[in-house]
Amino acid sequence: MYSVLPATVAVLFLFFGVYVIHSKGLNRVTTAFLILCITTFFWQFLWAILFQIENEKIAQMLIKLGWLLILFLPTSLFHFLAEITGRQDVKKKVYISYIFSIFLAAVHVTTNLIIQGHYHYSWGYYPKAGLLHFLHVLQTVTIVIYGLYISYQKQRIVQAGEKTKLQYCNAALLLFSLSAIDYLCNYGINFYPPGVIFIAIALGIIALATVKYHAMDDSRMMAASLAHEMRTPLATLKIQAQVLRDHLPELIAGYKKAQEIGAINGTIDDFMLDCLHDSARILDKEVSSANNAIDMLMALTTADYLNEKDFQHFSMKECVEIAVSRAPYNSNLKKVIYVEVKSDFIVLASKEFLIFVLINLINNSIDALKRSLNGRISITIISDTNGNRIEFLDDGEGIESDILPHIFDRFFTTKHRGINSGVGLAFCRNVMESFGGSITCHSERGKYTLFTLTFKSNNK
Repeated sequence: MYSVLPATVAVLFLFFGVYVIHSKGLNRVTTAFLILCITTFFWQFLWAILFQIENEKIAQMLIKLGWLLILFLPTSLFHFLAEITGRQDVKKKVYISYIFSIFLAAVHVTTNLIIQGHYHYSWGYYPKAGLLHFLHVLQTVTIVIYGLYISYQKQRIVQAGEKTKLQYCNAALLLFSLSAIDYLCNYGINFYPPGVIFIAIALGIIALATVKYHAMDDSRMMAASLAHEMRTPLATLKIQAQVLRDHLPELIAGYKKAQEIGAINGTIDDFMLDCLHDSARILDKEVSSANNAIDMLMALTTADYLNEKDFQHFSMKECVEIAVSRAPYNSNLKKVIYVEVKSDFIVLASKEFLIFVLINLINNSIDALKRSLNGRISITIISDTNGNRIEFLDDGEGIESDILPHIFDRFFTTKHRGINSGVGLAFCRNVMESFGGSITCHSERGKYTLFTLTFKSNNK
């Protein structure tokens, strides 16, 4: 009787984990969820057996094995929450939590400091807390509080549909964490552990979020698919632009000649003819810009889009000069951009994608200087004992301290949604990481903003 609930929940978690992987495919979100499902399945399945066991030695073996899985539950919960919120900046904390769980698992396997024997309650055997059991409880409480905090932060900056999805998942994970009430049984309080009920309800909420709000869908892959679909019409437009560029000048010249000799009574004035003359160039430029945006989106959304086999060696000074020449600024703004080469270095990367990164940072600095009368942008190339890096420094309006931690989050922007999509700095971070480097930002409101791009050393 006491085994029915944990056995049912175990089967449901295993079934739903397999269903999600089968229907949504493997991505970072579904992988994290599968880890959570597998851990929960073994925990509840072993407990279902434990409550039926009469042999004390077998019960102790099941307890030892079951707690080996339980020690990883808080971290798997944290891992899933980090992925569902897209907070890649907390991944280091996830890894630290896994390392701590491995440490507790090693202590558990080799000693009785985590679980020291068992209780024999009216409903079955149950683990007895050891001297260091509180470390696992402390880890669980810390992860739940911090996980809900970062999720709350994320909800403040996302749009309505994404916010609702996060609210469902947060409610589910909060209920899941309430299963920690079962720890009381580890300390000798005799009541049938009700945590399994919270877990069952949490699974139901996650299932609803998955079906109704596509919580497990990887938006990166959908965006990448759409980006691929845009390539064909853009290629067609580029061909048509080439045709116009080749033949339109001759047609315009013939039209003007026909007007001069009175062969036609044309109604197209000179201004419109000049616009037509420039239309091919403008069309080609816009197609190139759209392709650049797709390249950025592909790099942002597809983890393996940038392949190291396609990287090449090039001078950082050359790359910066190209980016500065391509940046869309007028002659006045050009005077405030200063490039200093303290020491050039060779980098192994994708030149075009790095140029996209540099242009994005230049554009951000230009925006920051729009209200500054005497502002300047300094781009410094440095190679010394501290490594290879580029420093982007502007003395514009700076960034608020509460906003700074979120600037590399996908879709985060302080600008109007119609003006900025909030993917630029996330793109920069993903590209730099694909090169084996990093990007960081320091800023003080009203004084300066400094972006530092660090590259791994290259021994060509």
